[in-house]
Amino acid sequence: MEFDLMARASTWADAADLARRLEGAGFSGMLVTEASQVPWMMIAAAAMAAPALKFSTGIAVAFPRSPMMSAQIAWELARNTKGRFRLGLGSQVKAHVTRRYAATFDRPAPQMKDYLGAVRACLRAFRQDGPLRHDGPYYQLSLLPEQWTPARHEYEDIKLDISAVGPYMTKVAGELADGVHVHPMHSMPYIQNRLLPDLATGAAKAGRDPASIDLIIPVFAIPGDNAEERAAGVLRAKTQIGFYGATPNYAFQFDDLGYEGMRDKLRVHLKSGDTDALVALISDEMMDHFGLVCAWDDLADKLIARYQGTAARVVMYWAEESIRRNPDNLGKWSEIARAVRAA
Repeated sequence: MEFDLMARASTWADAADLARRLEGAGFSGMLVTEASQVPWMMIAAAAMAAPALKFSTGIAVAFPRSPMMSAQIAWELARNTKGRFRLGLGSQVKAHVTRRYAATFDRPAPQMKDYLGAVRACLRAFRQDGPLRHDGPYYQLSLLPEQWTPARHEYEDIKLDISAVGPYMTKVAGELADGVHVHPMHSMPYIQNRLLPDLATGAAKAGRDPASIDLIIPVFAIPGDNAEERAAGVLRAKTQIGFYGATPNYAFQFDDLGYEGMRDKLRVHLKSGDTDALVALISDEMMDHFGLVCAWDDLADKLIARYQGTAARVVMYWAEESIRRNPDNLGKWSEIARAVRAA
């Protein structure tokens, strides 16, 4: 099981500095999110600074980019990182795709299925396995003159991952993706009873072994040696869980765990802007399902007990913030990283 850090928007210099420190601390890699800035330049800077780390987008927003653009970016990063890059794609929600990016958003799972097929068609053409040819319901590609074809290289087997929460997108992941980015708000019952069966259904449709599909799992891990040290992280996690839980895409997890009606309660406080009331609804028992709150010395064992045999990669959702807040914490994260990777 690999041990990664989720990196937020920063300067290229900061990304490179963080990557060097993570490599020295025994981390496996970095996932770079796409929110207020695109991830590509941060990854390039970090990869040049840390030649042993692996990199992924976790995730890059798919629909605002043509499949050709995503394939070209992945091809270039794979070449220059010597195969240490995998492309993670996500649909985002309709409001962002249509109103922030001015792009088309239809039915996200069928659209993502066609998008992945189109990206793979581009990569096949780059490998010169045949002419560019993809004629799907959303994307049609048929022109790639020689002078516009990227140069071949030694790292052409590029892994394509997608984020998935609900059954339709998870089945698409099982059918076509190399890995699935699990949502950070997850419980193990959700993974075992919903995500893995849906992934297997999609894999069966394509005649694939579901065990070959990597689960990349961000974790709300909040280590600290006393309640005071953990307090800020717990508050941040409960706020995040409350925000996600107020939306229909994620709220079913409360029902599955026996907290029926929680989404409606959270929604009231989210609409009113009463963050304190929102947080108060997220009990410590819920936190035990959706996160790991423990002493520093216990975190590695808890990560191994929960995710070993299920996750290909665990991603520390707030480790960067922890390290930037207190640089001495890097040594503690280093011990956890080495223990998890050795297990």
